[in-house]
Amino acid sequence: MSRQVIVYSTPFCPPCEGLKRYLTAHDVAFTVTDLMMDEAAAERLAEHNIRTAPALSVDGQLYAGTDLQPARLDELLGLE
Repeated sequence: MSRQVIVYSTPFCPPCEGLKRYLTAHDVAFTVTDLMMDEAAAERLAEHNIRTAPALSVDGQLYAGTDLQPARLDELLGLE
C-alpha cells in the first residue's frame, strides 16, 4: 500500500535528519518540506499546535513529538 509521507524539517536539525534516515532505512518513500522555505507549511503545522521540527504527515494526518519514536513510526507506517 502506497502512502503519501511528508517530512517537515528545518536546516541543521539532527532529529529531522534522524527521521529521514529512519524512513530511508525502512524503504519508506517520502518528500521533504523545508519549514524555513515554505511558510504555508509552517502555518499549517502551527494551526495544529506543532511548533517543533521534525513533523510527519502520513496520508494527510500530522504527527510530531513522541509519535516519531521508532515503535510508533512502525505502527503508523505499517512496518511491524
